Amino acid sequence: MRWSRSEGLLGAAGRLLARYPELAAALAAAVIGLSVRGPLAWLAGHQGINIALVVLVAATAAGIDPDALRRLARAWRRVLLTVAAGITVLPALSWAVAQLVPSGPLRDGVLVAGLAPCEIASVATTGLAGGEAAVAAGVLIGSTLATVLLAAPVLTLEAGRGGFSPGALIGNLALVVALPLAAGLTARCLVPATRRVLATQRAETAASRTALAAVAVLVALVAAEVRLSAGYAAVAGALLLFLAGSAVLGRLLAARSTRAVGAALLLVTSMRDFAIAAALATAAFGPAAAGPLGLYGIAVLVWGTAAAGTLRARSAAAPAQPGEPGQPGAEAGHPAR
Repeated sequence: MRWSRSEGLLGAAGRLLARYPELAAALAAAVIGLSVRGPLAWLAGHQGINIALVVLVAATAAGIDPDALRRLARAWRRVLLTVAAGITVLPALSWAVAQLVPSGPLRDGVLVAGLAPCEIASVATTGLAGGEAAVAAGVLIGSTLATVLLAAPVLTLEAGRGGFSPGALIGNLALVVALPLAAGLTARCLVPATRRVLATQRAETAASRTALAAVAVLVALVAAEVRLSAGYAAVAGALLLFLAGSAVLGRLLAARSTRAVGAALLLVTSMRDFAIAAALATAAFGPAAAGPLGLYGIAVLVWGTAAAGTLRARSAAAPAQPGEPGQPGAEAGHPAR
């Protein structure tokens, strides 16, 4: 009986992973990263994470339909509201859950999680979910600028210490986010209109596969940086509470929006950039404070890929709404009437 039950559970898990390949890739990459730490940690220490981020951002941008940028302009109110919530509500939430962790570098790392901009991979997972990737890209750009401008004063207010100059961070963000994003969008827009339909299908397929591979590499590299200990139990609990709270905030921000925009707002709000958070933690509190961000990175990427698969399945099973990309009706960011 027990063996049959175990076979049933394994079969259900296998069907779940087959249905959501992004989740399967993220889980497999996490196991590889935790098991093969040596070479992967070396790669992570030699710009491996930044290189993976560059590939991910460029592939994501190349998969954005140029027509979607016009929908982004119509959804500017929701984009600004999401950026504002990310730099106000989420730092307060991360400060609150950080109080569950004993004072020291681990608490400082949890504290910084809420100051990070939306996860670069959230744009890719939005595309995988069938969401409005242009809205996700708009929130990514806005939240990154907000982090650069406001992280230092918010950190000083929350922790009473740890100021830093944003100059190096600005340069890194420009190389990892701004330039690849611009290059991918430019490459996509250069496709002649006469070839756009066929080119769009090919570009979206190639970009989706490349983004999925980059996310998997990113998970493996970050997992290799995690050094688990007894002190991480409280850290894990605090980070899971932060992740759950940010997902609730994302759902609230997505209220009364189309499915595509709602998926984007949920993912960009609940997925914060663990790599940038680690850089902030190191600059403000020292390298030891970056440890919890590796664990958070694994959790947030697994959550993002699982949520993307679920949202995609729901979207495929439901009839298209007016106002969705390619459908007449409401503008992006507004519900169908």
